[in-house]
Amino acid sequence: MREIDVEQLKGTLVIIPIANTASFFARTPFINPQDQINLNNAFPGKVDGSITEQIAHFITTNIIPLSEVFLDIHGGDACEDLIPFVCYYDNTKKPEQTALAKKLSENSGFEFVVSYPYTIADTDPAKYTFKQAVQDGKTALSIECGKLGNVQEENVDLIKQGIYNMLATMDMYANGSGPHPNIVYRNDQSYIRSKAQGIFYSTFKAGDRVKKGEIVGHTTDEFGKTIEEYKAPKDGVVLYMLATPPINVNDTVMCISALNEDEK
Repeated sequence: MREIDVEQLKGTLVIIPIANTASFFARTPFINPQDQINLNNAFPGKVDGSITEQIAHFITTNIIPLSEVFLDIHGGDACEDLIPFVCYYDNTKKPEQTALAKKLSENSGFEFVVSYPYTIADTDPAKYTFKQAVQDGKTALSIECGKLGNVQEENVDLIKQGIYNMLATMDMYANGSGPHPNIVYRNDQSYIRSKAQGIFYSTFKAGDRVKKGEIVGHTTDEFGKTIEEYKAPKDGVVLYMLATPPINVNDTVMCISALNEDEK
């Protein structure tokens, strides 16, 4: 916000620095301690709901309608290890918006460009922030960059340059550096989820390649007895994974990402 020369900016840039301030300052990632709701699972929200539902409703009714392009930035997830990537929904019902989201992703400067299938109906709750924007007919995409809850300057720079590259692609601001020279596409994500509460162990990290059936981690009880093992459901790369010892039932242990050439 401080860097951009508004005299050189064409169009309007709306920035919400921290959408869930209560969660941020209480150091409770994902869940707002005021109502125990995850903002990124609350869209479209409710005008008369809890505080998190009201935040979601405000964004849905006041920010998304003003947007032609909606960018949802996730940085520094406190319990996850992840490789930086930009992602969008492959919404075949809105080809123009999807094509622009793909173009912005490719021009962002990120090495990994990830797409997700879009399967909800117009009347289904979107739940996720930028999925709500997609449902509302906007071009929308998301950046995932940063990990383990601390500031990493190289990831801050990646996010900032990604924004500048997108603005340059839309002829809004002349500070782009162009796309990554070797873009890696991924469009087929599988998730390993926990069925037990305990202490998680893994020798893998984000970016590692895994083979189908390979043991990628395990959980023990407090006394060191193994109570669950996790196997890779397919060949792929670890897009992100749990990186801290505590693990609970239904936690995402790992996201394995691959490329399905038939859907590229």
